Amino acid sequence: MSGEPEYSQEYIDVDGTRIGVQTYPDPDGAPDAPVVVIWPAMGVRARYYRPFATALRAAGLGVVVADLRGTGASTPVPNRSCRYGYAELAGDVGAVLAALKPRLDGRTRLLLGHSLGGQVAVLHQALHDADTVDGLALVAVGVPWWRGYPGLRGWGVLPYTQGIATTARLLGVWPGWGFGGRQARGVIRDWAYTARTGRFPMLDGVDVETAVGSVRTPVLAVSVDDDQYTPHATLDHLCAKLTAAPVIRHRYTVAEAGAPLDHFTWVRAAAPLAARVAGFAAGLPRR
Repeated sequence: MSGEPEYSQEYIDVDGTRIGVQTYPDPDGAPDAPVVVIWPAMGVRARYYRPFATALRAAGLGVVVADLRGTGASTPVPNRSCRYGYAELAGDVGAVLAALKPRLDGRTRLLLGHSLGGQVAVLHQALHDADTVDGLALVAVGVPWWRGYPGLRGWGVLPYTQGIATTARLLGVWPGWGFGGRQARGVIRDWAYTARTGRFPMLDGVDVETAVGSVRTPVLAVSVDDDQYTPHATLDHLCAKLTAAPVIRHRYTVAEAGAPLDHFTWVRAAAPLAARVAGFAAGLPRR
């Protein structure tokens, strides 16, 4: 896209899989700028976030965007033999941060998650080395608990999410029919559990709900107007789990963005949001 910087495509090997990572040039004259590592929504490729990466760089931040396992430049392509779920996605975050360590050393670092990527970022903080990250930014994220949707919507969310999970279980993989792209059945299983119960599943024998409650990393939690998948209340539900973390809660409105918004299109109208992320980063303790 015209006016947007080129990124370098890199690959990080993790337990026989490969995670694609797009690294953008640092802002001019700011080699020690805070770095934002973006984790995308389910089925969304890292390259979709180029407009947002441009806005973040203009706001003075370094930017890295990782493809979720099985999406975009990351492998494996989900198939019947794939067994991975939320636990592995959270582990991938740690592997990427470790590989980026030479670039991140001495710099403030944020995980910024969109939708599923936000859940994965929270799970990394809950289950792994939380000290490697200075802040969490959650944008258009939420626990898609059916009871958290306004009006009668929840009564549609419940059968919809569980129907997807049933299909993935029967076929051995979610083919991506109209939602979320092609996904491993373990990812769909864990996502559907959160939609049914409002809670994270046990992962590798860990009570994740308790672990999330112990996260102390500062959080910027941003819900988006007209979000068809994670409306404001779904992020409120997730924030309520972060009982030990300082949380700044913000609603990104159409008026603030100056453009129509939904679960995906905020990426193309994100200059005000990028400035808000930069302000949040500036308020974090320096390493």
